[in-house]
Amino acid sequence: MALNGMPSAAKRSQPSAAQPAVPPANGAAKEIALEVRNVSKYFPGVKACDCINLTLYKGEVLGLLGENGAGKSTLMNLIYGLYTPDDGDIFVNGQRADIHNPNDAIRLGIGMVHQHFQLVPILSVTENIMLGNETVRGLFLDKRAARKRIIEIAAQYGLDVDPDALIQDLPVGVQQRVEIIKALYRKCDLLILDEPTAVLTPQEAQGLFGIMRALLARGVSIIFISHKLKEVLEICTRVMVLRTGSVVGQADPRDSTEASLAELMVGRQVILQVDKSPAQPGAAILQIRDLVVEDDRRLQAVKHLSLDVCAGEIVGIAGVQGNGQTELIEAITGLRPILGGYIHIAEQERSHATPRTITETGVAHVPEDRQKNGMVAPFPIKDNLVLQTYYLGPFSIGILANDRAIDANATRLVKQYDVRTPGINVPIGKLSGGNQQKVIVAREFSRDLRLLIVAQPTRGLDVGSIEFIHKQIIKMRDAGTAVLLVSAELDEILSLSDRVAVMYGGEILGVLPIAQADRNTIGLMMAGVSDPGAANTQERTLVRDLTDEAQREAAVDTLRAAATDPTRKDKFNG
Repeated sequence: MALNGMPSAAKRSQPSAAQPAVPPANGAAKEIALEVRNVSKYFPGVKACDCINLTLYKGEVLGLLGENGAGKSTLMNLIYGLYTPDDGDIFVNGQRADIHNPNDAIRLGIGMVHQHFQLVPILSVTENIMLGNETVRGLFLDKRAARKRIIEIAAQYGLDVDPDALIQDLPVGVQQRVEIIKALYRKCDLLILDEPTAVLTPQEAQGLFGIMRALLARGVSIIFISHKLKEVLEICTRVMVLRTGSVVGQADPRDSTEASLAELMVGRQVILQVDKSPAQPGAAILQIRDLVVEDDRRLQAVKHLSLDVCAGEIVGIAGVQGNGQTELIEAITGLRPILGGYIHIAEQERSHATPRTITETGVAHVPEDRQKNGMVAPFPIKDNLVLQTYYLGPFSIGILANDRAIDANATRLVKQYDVRTPGINVPIGKLSGGNQQKVIVAREFSRDLRLLIVAQPTRGLDVGSIEFIHKQIIKMRDAGTAVLLVSAELDEILSLSDRVAVMYGGEILGVLPIAQADRNTIGLMMAGVSDPGAANTQERTLVRDLTDEAQREAAVDTLRAAATDPTRKDKFNG
C-alpha cells in the first residue's frame, strides 16, 4: 500500500504512490477487490481526503484507524457513492468504477453499515431490508419472497433476526444485524463497517466478530473502522492509519500493540492508563433512596434502588446494557418520571424537578445517545455550546442573544477540546460522531458543577481524545465535583472509578471500592451473582437459569475467563 503524509514511528520509509500494497502474508498473492488511487475530497476550508491510496484484497479485513476528523468516514462515503471524489480513481475487481451514488456502489457489490444506522423505526425488519430494492409480484410487493430470502441469509451467516419484528423494538446489536443482512440481501461482496462496535456490549461485539469471520470464509472483503484498538488487533488482517486526511502508515496486527497503533494515529505517545491519585471524598452530593422507575413498556426498570455519590469521587455503574442504567440516569436528570423514592442533589429535593431546574442546581449530563438527547443537529456548533445557558449572561442581554459572547465561548471551547471543524458556524450534524461528542463534553464540562453525570463519555472517540476526556473527568473529581459514570466499557469503569456499583435487573447488586473491583468479581456480579465467591454449582445454575441472551453470554464469558485465571481460588471443571 502506498503511504502518504508524515513519516511515522511504525513505518519510516515511504514508497511512492504508484507502489502496490503488500498482500496479506498468508502465502500466495491475493486478488484485489478494491483499489483507491490518489483520491482527494475537499470541503470549504477543509481538505478531508488528500491523495489517498488504499488496496483491499479479497477475503481480508482491513482496519482503518485515525483520529476524529481524520477522513475515515469521508473516504468510505466516497467509496459508497455518498460523495464523489474531486480527484483520483476507484477500481472494483480491477475495473475503473464510476460511483456517483449508493445505487452505483450497490450494483458493484459494495455495502456499508453506517455508524448511525439507516433504518426506519416503525417498519419491520423485512420492510427495512426491502426498502429501495423491493421484490414485486405483479403490481404488489412480494413480502413473502423477501422474508424467505432474509431467513435464508440469516441462517447462512448466523444472523439471528426475527423478520417480522419492528426495528423500534430491537436492541442495538440486533439492529446492526439487520443492517448487515440488508447489505447481503443486495449481494454485496465488499462490506464497509463504520464504527460497528461503538454502541455494542462486549458480548455483542464478539458476536459481530463471529459474523465477520463467517463472511470472510465466504469470500467477502471487509473494511473495519474502529477506535477500539484491542478489537482492531483481534479481527483485522492489516491496518491502515489516516491523519488529517492523509495516509501516514500501515501496520501488521501480528507485530503491533495498542500503544504503537495509538502513536501512529495521533503522532505522539499516548498514555493508555489513567493516572489518578486516591480520591478524597466529601459530603454526599447525590442521594438516591428507594427509587422506582418504569421503562417505556411500563415495566419496572429501576427497583427500589439506593445510592450515594460524594463530592470528590467517581462512582462507576457497571452492568450489561438493559439492566436499568438508562432509566436511572434519565430519572436523575429529569427526563423520566419516578414512581417511588426520592432524589436529593446538593441537599435539595429534586425527585420531580424539570431538567432546567436540575441543570441550575449545578448538574451536567453527557447523555448516552448524543444525537437524540445531546445536541440539535441543524444548529451551528456555537449554539449547541450554549444550549444549557443561552438565557443567562453573558450569552443573553435581556431577550436578545449576545452573539459576540456566544462566538467567543465557542472559539475558546473548540480550541480547548480540539473539535475538528472548519468553523463555529458549521451545523453540528455535519461533524463526525467523535467531534459531536467533543462539543457536548465541552459544553457540559465548562460550567460550574456540583454533580457530573457522564453516560458513555468516550463512545466514538479516538485514543487521543479518550485520554483527554479521562483527564478532564479526573480534573473535575479533584476539584470537588461528584461524578456518576455509566459506561459499557468495563476497562473505562475500572480505570476511572473510585467505587463501582453493579446494576443487575434494575437493582444495585453491590458497591465495591476500586481496590476490590477486579474484572472477574465485577463480571460475575454483572451476570447476577451476588456472592462472587460462590461455589461451582451456584455459578453453573445461574448461567443455566438466565433468560436474557446477552446476560447469559456475559456470564459464560466471565466464567470461562475465571476458569483459566490462576488467581481464582474457586475454579470449576468442565
